[in-house]
Amino acid sequence: MEFISAFDVIGPNMIGPSSSHTAGAAAMALLARKLFGDKTPAKVSFTLYGSFAKTYKGHGTDKALLGGMLGFRPDDMRIRDSFRIAEEEGLDFRFIEDDETETPHSNTADILMIDEDGYTLSVRGVSVGGGKIKLTRFNNIDVDFTGEYSALIVRQNDRPGVAAHITSCLAEANVNIAFMNLFREDKGTTAYTVVESDEKIPADVLDKIRDQENIMEVKLVQV
Repeated sequence: MEFISAFDVIGPNMIGPSSSHTAGAAAMALLARKLFGDKTPAKVSFTLYGSFAKTYKGHGTDKALLGGMLGFRPDDMRIRDSFRIAEEEGLDFRFIEDDETETPHSNTADILMIDEDGYTLSVRGVSVGGGKIKLTRFNNIDVDFTGEYSALIVRQNDRPGVAAHITSCLAEANVNIAFMNLFREDKGTTAYTVVESDEKIPADVLDKIRDQENIMEVKLVQV
């Protein structure tokens, strides 16, 4: 029998009527924004699938997604005013309903973020219930990332020695690796290494990791 905690029964601290459609939506957008970088994107589009597409207005999923993109946690009261705040901050946003494409989970959204210089990041998020989420795609590469741990996300050319370089840098910084996974489109193409740790990863390790010819981008997400 699967263990169920009191938090699964009671649900998370949140604004809105649904742990899946509001708290989870805010959490996935907040994680996407952390992956994007230190500032709010200039433009963002949310493509909604399944039950998200059918009920997002009534359940406040749109406000929650936008609130997460603004940096608000699921229990932040400002989520109620996220449309107004986004407009005041000059964030160009839109919501797209896709009720035809089938996805493995009904509470799914694609989030496309663009900054003023044209840098883009696309992620797919899933609200799995009880306010918990996972990201299942980065820029068309399938991944499995929950954001429950401090994490290092490395975009790289899929070449020998890259993973060894990453782990060596982390070992020198005394970082204990809880999970490490490699995700790629195909052998020898672009890949993502996701390293999760149950302790904070020091920011200064990023420059050491970047000092390798096949490393294209390094991002740090602290819990």
